[in-house]
Amino acid sequence: MPEQEQDQGQKQGVLKGIILLIPGILLCGVVTVISLGIQAAEERVFDHPYIEALVVAILLGMAVRTAWEPSERWCSGIAFSAKQLLEVAVMLLGASISFAAILASGWLLIGAIAATVVIMLAVSYGLARLLGLKTKLAILIACGNSICGNSAIAAVAPVIEADGDDIASSISFTAILGVLMVLGLPLLIPLLKLTATQYGILAGLTVYAVPQVLAATVPAGIVSTQIGTLVKLVRVLMLGPIVVGLSLFVARRRKAGPAKEGAAKAASISPFKLVPWFIIGFLVLAALRSFQLVPDIAIAPVTKTAAILTVVSMAALGLGVDVRVLSTVGGRVTAAVTLSLMLLLGLSIGLVHFFK
Repeated sequence: MPEQEQDQGQKQGVLKGIILLIPGILLCGVVTVISLGIQAAEERVFDHPYIEALVVAILLGMAVRTAWEPSERWCSGIAFSAKQLLEVAVMLLGASISFAAILASGWLLIGAIAATVVIMLAVSYGLARLLGLKTKLAILIACGNSICGNSAIAAVAPVIEADGDDIASSISFTAILGVLMVLGLPLLIPLLKLTATQYGILAGLTVYAVPQVLAATVPAGIVSTQIGTLVKLVRVLMLGPIVVGLSLFVARRRKAGPAKEGAAKAASISPFKLVPWFIIGFLVLAALRSFQLVPDIAIAPVTKTAAILTVVSMAALGLGVDVRVLSTVGGRVTAAVTLSLMLLLGLSIGLVHFFK
């Protein structure tokens, strides 16, 4: 009887915990629906969403948070949406990655793209730290600028345990500059006398999101669009090893103590215990996709689910952001993101002239 009562008590505790999550999740869901509606309206008017739903979601969430501070009743679901749902979204993204398509583009271009990402990660991080930004915020900015903007920030954030204010700061300014890149990049075609292939490489290396790459390259023709998308996918693929490396680094730092004995113990821990579950899931799904073990019919629904969960998570992050915190770091964050993006643009221009 005591065991049955204990089991019943545990079930009631789990049910109570789920019920506590519902209000906050529903609130994030409402913000998500509005954000997706705004993106759909953009697509009807402009053909491409210049400001993606996840950016709209975090801005709407911040607006709601500014006008109204959620009580304890809402906080559990908001926190769950910001962390656990985001981790599920990152894992599901692995199903959309195919290693075969990346290898088909040629090793020279792949190596050049990978080198650009690695160099810009180091440069962007160092620049952000020189400007006085915190370590986690500097990592988010470096990953966002070097890999794939908001998606990279959203993927890296749970690994390094970044708080909502840092995530919101990096995403907000990265989003603004991402839109400016889409609008301004085509102006470089006549100025630099770029071929369709060169411009496609430049767009793929510098523009943040895949939809934005499409928006930036469509005016230059189908060749630029195809090359730009391919280069962008290689950059996106770099997110996997970068996130795994960061997770290993963070886990080892957490395990390492001041004593040598603690450090030795951390070094002996299996990497499989250090890597977060959702990163392992991401790599497994990517491998299954590469070996064609994931049906093509399942790719679109899985990718769509991941995208929606990401928007829900961004809404939750916005709802947890104190705008006053953003104002204290705005100037430095803007400078870090802008200077980093300018350096990336310069490095990419040099690279595209190599690929004549």
